Amino acid sequence: MATPYETLILDRTTSTQDEVWSRFESTPLLVVAGLQTRGRGRSGSRWSNAPRALAASVGVRPHWPPSSWPLLTLVAGVAVLRALGDPGRDITLKWPNDVMRGPLKLGGLLTEASGDTVVAGWGANLFWPDAPAGTGALFDSDPGPEAGVEIAERWVEEFLPLLAGEPGDWPGEEYRRRCSTLGRSITWVPDGSGTAVGISPDGGLVVETDTGRRTLTSAAVSELADRGSG
Repeated sequence: MATPYETLILDRTTSTQDEVWSRFESTPLLVVAGLQTRGRGRSGSRWSNAPRALAASVGVRPHWPPSSWPLLTLVAGVAVLRALGDPGRDITLKWPNDVMRGPLKLGGLLTEASGDTVVAGWGANLFWPDAPAGTGALFDSDPGPEAGVEIAERWVEEFLPLLAGEPGDWPGEEYRRRCSTLGRSITWVPDGSGTAVGISPDGGLVVETDTGRRTLTSAAVSELADRGSG
C-alpha cells in the first residue's frame, strides 16, 4: 500500500527545505517549487537556478534509528534514479549527494534532521540552454512547467516505500551500480587521496589509501574530486 502524503506546489519560494520545516506536522509533506531564491546545498552552499528547474523536499518521521539516517541521502538518490525511469539510465550518483551525467552536475541532494524529523530534498536543472561549465540539465528542450511536479511526485512515491522498510534492506547494490565515484582515484580536503572501492553498510565511502582502507563520512568531507581534476 502506498504511503499517503500531502503536496504543496509553489511557483517560487526561498527554500523548499525551509517550507517543509515550517509546515510539517505528521503526515509526510512534499513541497515542490520551480524557483528557489535561497536554495542551499550540503554544508550551506548555494544552489543556482536553471531557467527551468525543480526543487522538491519531503518531511518525514522515519522509524529508522537515528544512527542509520546518514543512509537517507543515498536512499533519496536511488529514488531519484527510479523516478527518472529509462531516460535516467545514463545518470549516475556521485557520492554523497550529486546527480550527474558524465562530468556534468545535474542536481544535488540534501538531508537535514532535527529531533524525530528528517527533511530530504533535491534540486535539479530541467532545462538550461546556456549552462555554466560543469553543469548540465535533464532535458535538451524545455519540458514545460508541469514536468517538475510530475518528477517530484514520482520521486517521493519511490522514496517513502523505501523508508517503510528496514535500514538493512536499503537498495545498496542498486546504489553501487549507479555510483560514479566507485573505482575512481579521488582526493579530499585537506590532503586525503586514494581509490574509492565501496560503500559501507552505513553509507560511508570506503577508500583504499597508501596506509590501508578507511571509510569517509559525508560530514567529514568538505570536498571530493577525481584525482588530478583540480
